[in-house]
Amino acid sequence: MDLPTKLAYGFGAVANGAKSNGFNYLLLFYYSQVIGLRADLVSLGIMIALIFDAFSDPFVGYVSDNFHSRLGRRHPFMYAAGLPVAVAYYFLWSPPDWDQSSLFLYFVCMAILIRTLITFYEIPATALVAELTEDYDERTEMMSFRYFFGWWGGLTMAVLNYLVFLPESKGGLEYVEGWTNYGLVASVLIFISIYVSSLGTHRHIPNLKQPPPRARFNLRRTAQELRETLSNRSFFALFLSALFVAVAGGVSAALSIYFSRHFWEFTSTQIGYMNLPYFLSALLALFFAPAVSRILGKKTGAILVFGLAVALAPLPYILRMVGWFPENSTSELFWLLLAFNSFEVMLMIMASSLIAAMIADVVEDSELKTGRRSEGIFFAANSFAQKAVNGFGVVVAGQILAFIQFPAQAKPGDVPPEILFDLAYFYVPVLMVFYLAAVGALSLYKINREDHSDNLRLLSKNAEKG
Repeated sequence: MDLPTKLAYGFGAVANGAKSNGFNYLLLFYYSQVIGLRADLVSLGIMIALIFDAFSDPFVGYVSDNFHSRLGRRHPFMYAAGLPVAVAYYFLWSPPDWDQSSLFLYFVCMAILIRTLITFYEIPATALVAELTEDYDERTEMMSFRYFFGWWGGLTMAVLNYLVFLPESKGGLEYVEGWTNYGLVASVLIFISIYVSSLGTHRHIPNLKQPPPRARFNLRRTAQELRETLSNRSFFALFLSALFVAVAGGVSAALSIYFSRHFWEFTSTQIGYMNLPYFLSALLALFFAPAVSRILGKKTGAILVFGLAVALAPLPYILRMVGWFPENSTSELFWLLLAFNSFEVMLMIMASSLIAAMIADVVEDSELKTGRRSEGIFFAANSFAQKAVNGFGVVVAGQILAFIQFPAQAKPGDVPPEILFDLAYFYVPVLMVFYLAAVGALSLYKINREDHSDNLRLLSKNAEKG
């Protein structure tokens, strides 16, 4: 696959990266600490939107797998989603000045709309990888480009938010107008990403897989096909792993800004600078993930890389609680966390790239058994797994905040030390239980390089016979 295609395919992830950064890291804080909507209502609203969105994923995946048009299966949905999702994302960050009940309804409706619209783009766009190339290692490279750009999209908005839109001179994270400016710029970036990627991969439409002619829609037949497709053992391993990762990730992402702002007592400027090395983390992962795939294979590489990341994740909090970590407001703390987090992020991006490429390899394994190509269904089901329980993770984060009585609209230094200790005390065990379960689930995956080659050979032989 040529470099322009890899760049166009990867750049499309900027849209989801910018959206996900806002939803996962900023939304709970913004609506609860800045706008004043109760934290438990915000987390509940996010969960409702995630569950609603999760059930739209399989629908979009199935429809895009079987859609007939002169633009192919995927691109019509990609083109249609760009403008409305960009507009909706802007209004999410410019809420009206309403009472709690009305504001909650506004928040839920906007969150559902945005997540549904991004699904109509992201699922078909991601599924393209299994159609653009069948090569075992090139798929890892393609997914590495996608995760690289996804992280750069999210990081770009995070850095701009902390360093440009929310300067300390104007109130930092409590500067309401800065959040509105963030929403505007993020919306423009989402719009550009979607259409650059769609147009950049447009020329490959004639060479992409086309669905076979189908009879009129039948609900029973559709349910049977979905059941056959998703019963693949290797995919079940990835699906189960995604469930566990999503719970831990939901908790981690929602509480991240609370730890940065209150546990470590960083300023918004420091939080912005803390994100800068992650650009390098994503760049290194872009090169290291394909190398790990070639040397160790995807399964072994993913387990080792992800396992190391999981082992490192809770260490700063544990060391702080036992008194073996630098004090707040010291340069030692900032630089140590900077290095530590950058390495952990690199490992997580590498693991994510490898696992996504493993999903692509399930496509041919399933096609051999069912006679159908179901790229959209597999990527949608994986997305479903993450979204369906990620909302649960966000709710857990909100309930932790409520249980320990974390004060609303608190300023750094105002939160009692015992509450901050409780925050870490509940956070670490939850994170470890689900991350370790996710690593264990990956061991059930069965497709290696040789299996993939055999699947391609058998499919080619079947095509010659047919």
